Amino acid sequence: MSSSTGPASGLPVRMPRPRQPGRHRRPEPLVAPEGAPALVLAVPGTPSGATRGLAEEVVSIARSELPGLNALIGYLDGDDAEYPSLRAVLAHAAEERTARYELALAAGAEVKEPEGPAAVVVPLLAGPDSALLRQVRQAVMDSRVAAELTDVLGPHPLLAEALHVRLSEAGLARADRARLFTVATAADGIILASVGGDEAAQAAGITGMLLAARLAVPVMAAALDQEGSIASVAEQLRSSGSQQLALAPYLIGPEIDASLLEAAAEEAGCSASEPLGPYPAIGKLALAKYTTALGIAPQQAQSTPVR
Repeated sequence: MSSSTGPASGLPVRMPRPRQPGRHRRPEPLVAPEGAPALVLAVPGTPSGATRGLAEEVVSIARSELPGLNALIGYLDGDDAEYPSLRAVLAHAAEERTARYELALAAGAEVKEPEGPAAVVVPLLAGPDSALLRQVRQAVMDSRVAAELTDVLGPHPLLAEALHVRLSEAGLARADRARLFTVATAADGIILASVGGDEAAQAAGITGMLLAARLAVPVMAAALDQEGSIASVAEQLRSSGSQQLALAPYLIGPEIDASLLEAAAEEAGCSASEPLGPYPAIGKLALAKYTTALGIAPQQAQSTPVR
């Protein structure tokens, strides 16, 4: 039993750790600001159970990185029943923020009227796709909600890391060059497949240079939606000495039909890795777009070696 002067004899007491002084002090964990706008993930493609599972995993990663984050999912081709459309989700986010404000006023709390955007819309796209981005912008305009639209997720070193992981999972690249593992099927040339025409292929090429540095093999970007682009890049790689090619989709997944990837791999005469999917970097990059739009800065995610 404790007394006013301390615990009973023989019992240990847990004392709070003193804060570490100076520049090596551990930073305070960041939380979402009170009344912050919602992060709305804009998901392209035909909605499905698999797409929803992927999107939910991405927003779950974002929430784990920023406690208190209100993260929602809107589908560009949603039906407002099983899969809510981006337009409907934005309207809901605005109504929800107004309702919270009115509830706080009714409870007698001193709160400021919400200002600024009700939502920050983050397209679930690795690279620029003008057609899909037009759809996103149109949905935001149609919602009549004050919302800020961010750029796509790439190019970024974390996407090069994700591509490396997907290639190694498919047995098409060494997981870790430093350990000198022998992979009999490792590719000596990578076709980085994007969607969105020339602009997307050029943007993918930046991440491709980072991937080439990781793998020490040539990487060239090609547009899946441009006829002959995949075959042309495959020929260029082979003419420069690469004999065993691999196709790496520079895609999250929902933005393209999986059959197009299979056809592209067949056209190039090579194996393909899986799309990026819900790799942890995708959620971190989506959150980074959100925090940058709001001017808050969480600890930057770092690229890590593939093990």
